Amino acid sequence: MTIITFNDRAAAWYQAARPRTLTATYAPLGLAGVIALDQNEFELIPFVLALIGALFLQVAANLINEYFDFKRGADALKVAGQGMIIKNAVLTPQAVLIGAIVTVLLGCIIGLILLFQSGSLLLWIGLGGVLVVITYTAGPFPLAYNGLGEVAVFIFMGPLMVLGAYYVMARQFDWLPVIAGLPLGSMVAAILHANNIRDRDADRAVNKRTLALLFGLRGARIEYVVLVGGAYVIVALLVLLGYMPPTTLLVAVTLPEAIKLIQIIYSTTDPTLLHPAQGRTAKLHGAFGLWLVVGWLGWLILDIVI
Repeated sequence: MTIITFNDRAAAWYQAARPRTLTATYAPLGLAGVIALDQNEFELIPFVLALIGALFLQVAANLINEYFDFKRGADALKVAGQGMIIKNAVLTPQAVLIGAIVTVLLGCIIGLILLFQSGSLLLWIGLGGVLVVITYTAGPFPLAYNGLGEVAVFIFMGPLMVLGAYYVMARQFDWLPVIAGLPLGSMVAAILHANNIRDRDADRAVNKRTLALLFGLRGARIEYVVLVGGAYVIVALLVLLGYMPPTTLLVAVTLPEAIKLIQIIYSTTDPTLLHPAQGRTAKLHGAFGLWLVVGWLGWLILDIVI
């Protein structure tokens, strides 16, 4: 009889959480924090709670995606990809579903705590976020199966996530977090799109109508360039318009990796070769977000010193 240790279970759930995708939460929360700091609105406890709550909801989205993709047969033809913990018998479908329910509830509880100490705007952002988490692959009209996946993550894991985290600290609406979140929204949508380019054949087999299928291979490759390249263009425009400090142009240090990834996307259709490109796109998002925050923080330090 095989004995499953605590470490084995922890490793299984760690894999199920898809940790390399969690930059999609760290980056916008970090940006919200530095904007709040710039406006003398930063509060540590609400910031930490917002980070934990957002992480719970993203993990919930990953688990729901895992469960319903398995149930719909979307994992059947995949040879590479995030998770696939049910297909590979790492966790049972029931365990993943329970994990999804628990993480949604934990995220909602933290959201309610923050709602009571902030304001009603958080309620609408939170409701929208939870709705996207659940309907991304579940329900009668799953977003990911109807070409709306990139649109949903662009909005809710870019501008609205930055705004929500900022709002719990400042307790007031401001357009700056919304505008500043646009490049992160573009880059996080690129993570999903890289995933969908890799899975085109598997998704076609189960009628999962992603933009990578709807646009065709050429259009899908162009979309990837627009999403990745657009993030840098947006930062440059926001600096020129005075919404971001000049030091946020430090994101340009990640451009060589972005160019390499575009070359990979354009050079192959092999899922096993595209799989590392998807993971590297997630890392690119994390590095892009890190340099964006570091650049903004550096400007604040320079302002104090000078």
